[in-house]
Amino acid sequence: MQSSLEQLLLTGKVLLADGATGTNYFAMGLTSGEPPEFWITDHPDRVESLHQQFVDAGSDIILTNTFGCNRHRLKLHNAQSRTFELAKGAAQIARKVADRAPRPVVVAGSVGPTGELFEPLGALTEAEAIDAFAEQIEGLKEGGADVAWIETMSAPEEARAAALAAIRVGMPYVCTMSFDTAGRTMMGIMPGALEGVFAGIDPKPLAIGANCGVGASDIVVSVSEMSAFSTPVVSKGNCGVPKFVGTTITYSGTPDLMGTYAELAIDAGVRIVGGCCGNSPEHVASMRKAIDGHTRASAPSVEQIVNQLGPLTNTVPTESDTSTRDARRRRTKIEE
Repeated sequence: MQSSLEQLLLTGKVLLADGATGTNYFAMGLTSGEPPEFWITDHPDRVESLHQQFVDAGSDIILTNTFGCNRHRLKLHNAQSRTFELAKGAAQIARKVADRAPRPVVVAGSVGPTGELFEPLGALTEAEAIDAFAEQIEGLKEGGADVAWIETMSAPEEARAAALAAIRVGMPYVCTMSFDTAGRTMMGIMPGALEGVFAGIDPKPLAIGANCGVGASDIVVSVSEMSAFSTPVVSKGNCGVPKFVGTTITYSGTPDLMGTYAELAIDAGVRIVGGCCGNSPEHVASMRKAIDGHTRASAPSVEQIVNQLGPLTNTVPTESDTSTRDARRRRTKIEE
């Protein structure tokens, strides 16, 4: 059964997105340094299986296995010529799962950052970025994706370029940024400034918000700063705080904690709740149960968020806070 994200948002219900891709693939046999996108052709059964598990857990939205499926990221593996092929194939696998679901399930084409810096900090131009994102989004559209899901962005220039690429291809789009550096993105954007990133762009995104980051507490604080937005807000948080155990990254969040996170995110005004790194189908099922049983209450305070989800990793930023400049220099980003 096929339904657009816009139609589902018009129902007024809180929607549930899926959980992690990469961290679940590691549990299924992905090895360090192996691009998850290669599984689209090497292990399509495993890709399909994870999508199915998230649908079975109650997800209304499933993201394709295409986070790093752009020519710049694939070039690291000599696979830049496969961008369209892999994007199309990933969307086809997710579409197959969505179409056999007994309820509407949206296929969201995951579009992650290029990994390049824009001029003048780097060599990437807006035109080159738009071309790269458009190539990927064309493949996603051809494979049956309903919406381009631009995620884990840090730079406003890159978020805008991805949005313009989606518009060029004729795809509706969503955009989320990662507020993982002292409460800002790595390039200094604060949560309350996100809506302004898309000023002058038409059409506007169907939804905007936050994903990934450094824990459930921090992302709820981030999306709380978006409560006045006219655009529906997304929260797709990590499963607690990532920590290294030997050479393996583990996450502290239990399914119960992520259920509580979903309730607080709803109270903060979020319309689409989901999980990012570390979230298994079990975590997503807990969020489904929480969403279905929760009635939206008043917006939580920072103290309430901390009491229920644990301490913040970030400090709550202010416009005058200059300490983030040094923090951005020191930060080593952990990507899914």
